[in-house]
Amino acid sequence: MISDILRRLPDELFLIAGPCVIEDEESPMQIASELKRIKDKLGIPFIFKASYKKANRSRLDSFTGIGDEKGLEVLGRIRSELKVPVLTDVHTAEEAQMAAKYVDVLQIPAFLCRQTELLVAAAKTGKVVNIKKGQFLSPESMRFAVDKVRQSGNNIVWLTERGTMFGYRDLVVDYRAIPTMQSLGCPVIMDGTHALQKPNTPGGVTGGQPELIETICRAAVAAGVDGLFLETHPDPSLAKSDGANMLPLERMEGLLTRLKALYEMVESW
Repeated sequence: MISDILRRLPDELFLIAGPCVIEDEESPMQIASELKRIKDKLGIPFIFKASYKKANRSRLDSFTGIGDEKGLEVLGRIRSELKVPVLTDVHTAEEAQMAAKYVDVLQIPAFLCRQTELLVAAAKTGKVVNIKKGQFLSPESMRFAVDKVRQSGNNIVWLTERGTMFGYRDLVVDYRAIPTMQSLGCPVIMDGTHALQKPNTPGGVTGGQPELIETICRAAVAAGVDGLFLETHPDPSLAKSDGANMLPLERMEGLLTRLKALYEMVESW
């Protein structure tokens, strides 16, 4: 049933949301349950996301996860108990094979979007492959990443826009990327949280501008995006990864209510 839901996308605006990383064994289920409640109320297709581990932290002492197997088991429980599709990042070919047993969507991190062996391995699992556009790549160049997945026998490929490097410590979103990447025959998703990161800070902890999440998402919906990606946490100040650019969970329902109304107006045009 879950795979059928994913194959029908993007018939309507859909949501990928959840915490950055599995922080413990209890809170991800609580976050997922609240997101499912909002999804049921608003009628928005929803995919829960969380990294079972973070492999690309700035500092050696940064939190990376609760253990691979434990993290994946948490995602598996959310999938089976809440009956929602689940997404997680993978960083190597071996991780793709392992994570595919627990989730529905394998996400290729932006920094790794050109890694051929990883893309091929993710494709061969038969799962949906969501490729984040590298901050260093043009939208046109994502054709080659898409081709690697398709030529490996998997035609269910999504692309996610997450901003382009603008100097050393800022990102900018070029909304021309949405129709450009859609022309490759892929649903395109706007990452409204990572696009507001302030990377490469002297302290080794990424900053952000979460007050602009709604601005980024509104513009993406107006530009015709297929889905939205939002990292959220009950208290971003306590999040163990990327808290500086997260949306507080209590603000999710109001934001989605407004974005759905905007989407329906755009579609009516």
